[in-house]
Amino acid sequence: MVRRWLCPALLMCLFLLPTEALAQRSLGQTLYVPCYSHIYHGPRNRTLDLTVTLSIRNIDQRLPLTLTVVDYYDTDGRLIRHELDEPRILAPLMTLEFMVHQRDSAGGSGANFIVVWKADTPVNAPVVETVMISTESSLGVSFTSPARVIEE
Repeated sequence: MVRRWLCPALLMCLFLLPTEALAQRSLGQTLYVPCYSHIYHGPRNRTLDLTVTLSIRNIDQRLPLTLTVVDYYDTDGRLIRHELDEPRILAPLMTLEFMVHQRDSAGGSGANFIVVWKADTPVNAPVVETVMISTESSLGVSFTSPARVIEE
């Protein structure tokens, strides 16, 4: 008896997966992207400085999108710098990266980026994330942090 309904239920789940995996289409978004210019470790809460790479990937295969804001903020929410002097067009499948160097600790452990993008027609929303890495002494640390939509 269990087998009769289990197979159709399993097939239904597999059928629904591809639709959920489709990229979200949008005319633009404001994104919050957490990052860490350092993390704490050890019994005395020593800091480990990290290199941060903000990666913005236009995953649409046919249409461009325009970045209008890429701003870097510190742990207290103060603007550290504007990364863009003017809007930048990302062609289909193009990636743009911004770096926070390992010795630049101005952002602190709660640093973040605000990224604003727009498009003339609905496009696949870009993949936006930060990658943090350090290879000092015998430590090797790397991790990523995805963007979160804060406004459509």
